[in-house]
Amino acid sequence: MDSMSNFDYGMWPIVLLNIGFILAFAISFLAPRRRVEWRSMGVFAAWLVALFTEMYGFPLTIYLLTGLLGRSYPALNPFSHVNGHLLVALLAPGSEELVLAIDIATTLVFLAGFVLISDAWGQIHKAKGELVTGGLYARVRHPQYAGLFLIIGSLLVQWPALLSWLMAPVLFVTYVRLARREERELEAQFGEAYRAYKARVPAFFPRLGDQTQQPGTQSQDVTAT
Repeated sequence: MDSMSNFDYGMWPIVLLNIGFILAFAISFLAPRRRVEWRSMGVFAAWLVALFTEMYGFPLTIYLLTGLLGRSYPALNPFSHVNGHLLVALLAPGSEELVLAIDIATTLVFLAGFVLISDAWGQIHKAKGELVTGGLYARVRHPQYAGLFLIIGSLLVQWPALLSWLMAPVLFVTYVRLARREERELEAQFGEAYRAYKARVPAFFPRLGDQTQQPGTQSQDVTAT
């Protein structure tokens, strides 16, 4: 295939660097300790491997599509990195401007996720095991997981690929279930105080226009993210 002469992949050191960086950040701030938390982190790690392998290592989605569509695939050079981006290939093949716009937008969301996770971790760290209902926790019950979802969503758009999109629902469900498990533990620990907090504050996404912040109860158990 002529397009294979412009094969902009096989960048395995970059694959490993990206996986290592994001995974190290996630482990540092989400701080898994129990088996269920490490299992959830393992699902996240597997998703990162699938994502960055397609982004820089081997473009499985593009390979499958070009095999199925042949000459009707919209990009002339599908294995160039710019045309490896499915949105670009479908909307504007070869458009570096569209790639740049997508990269800027998704990078901003990605960084917002990082900030959310680290700031929420700071609140938990200062809390010393007490119930947190102020700051970020006055807007959502699980700001760290909300930040993780922003990171996942931004990367899904930054480089859409078959395997990472198929795995994403499993990843989201895994962390939603983990959050619910943590909430049951917090209800057992803090009783009515946590149930009242849970009744007024949404889990992952703040209510639009809701600027209210409950005055400070102090902190949330470190297992609740």
